[in-house]
Amino acid sequence: MNRKNLFLSAVSAAFILLLCGASCEKGKKLPPEVVEVKPAGPVFEADSALAFCYAQCAFGPRTMNSEAHERCGEWIAKKFEEYGCTVELQNAALKGYDGTTLKATNIIARHHPERQRHILICAHWDSRPWADNDPDSANWRKPVDAANDGASGVAVMIEMARLLKNADSLKVGVDFVCFDAEDWGVPQWSDQDGQDSWALGAQYWAANYGKPDYTTAYGILLDMVGGQGAQFYQERKSLEYASKVVERVWRAAHAAGYSGYFPMSPGGYVTDDHLPVNEKAGIPTVDIIPYYPNCEESSFGPTWHTVNDNMDHIDKNTLKAVGQTITQVLFTD
Repeated sequence: MNRKNLFLSAVSAAFILLLCGASCEKGKKLPPEVVEVKPAGPVFEADSALAFCYAQCAFGPRTMNSEAHERCGEWIAKKFEEYGCTVELQNAALKGYDGTTLKATNIIARHHPERQRHILICAHWDSRPWADNDPDSANWRKPVDAANDGASGVAVMIEMARLLKNADSLKVGVDFVCFDAEDWGVPQWSDQDGQDSWALGAQYWAANYGKPDYTTAYGILLDMVGGQGAQFYQERKSLEYASKVVERVWRAAHAAGYSGYFPMSPGGYVTDDHLPVNEKAGIPTVDIIPYYPNCEESSFGPTWHTVNDNMDHIDKNTLKAVGQTITQVLFTD
């Protein structure tokens, strides 16, 4: 069983096609209430985010218990510290679906922890150990570079931390959380029931979430936010748990000029890190995750869980669209 299965009914699919066309063209007219909002905050530097994505992949696949995983985790923590965040490492020995003990580390970086209102921005930083969705079965047990499914979300967060270091006009605190052990879920060749085998780091973080002195108003999960041709429909579990946050984020995307990347239409149900954050930690959190309605390989795009999830298929324009949207959210909160 895959962690990110999308269940989109024929009725919903037809509704989406009627709303924005099969290609979801970028020039569709915006609702008046969206148009009136002005862009806010500093310019998100896509080239910088792209460099942070490259840097993570240079360590090699960040699979659990590997040297590349350990070295990359140290690098991520140091980058957040370099940009003025207070960093906490949450270590845990977690059990994989196959009984493997996973030496996991959730990396928590706080920007202005003294402020009373905080926003949670999160992503996972580990790599899928098996390319089990690859069209070539010879690759199914090879690790994934995880340029998009992992590194892209972390890269956007690090670039955001860099921007916030000197952003005096920001009024809220920001908690960046890099979840570990997200992608050790049951591979497709296994017949085991693996619904709870995904998002292990997020499950641990949420179960041990101690209420801080400040208020965490809401959260935004970034998953696969650098892919070529990506569009981010409104994930349905996010609509159930945090509809007001969905509205806030998607309006921000339109205000920032990225309506083509963020259709005002529902996508599918996704099992991802945002579920334990909503269900266990009680923080209304949305998932920014792509949906490719016409992709034969996967609804998450042609490189998902394949050996082709590498830097050759990362688009800095997608990183820009997501990063500027998050900037818009934070600076209009």
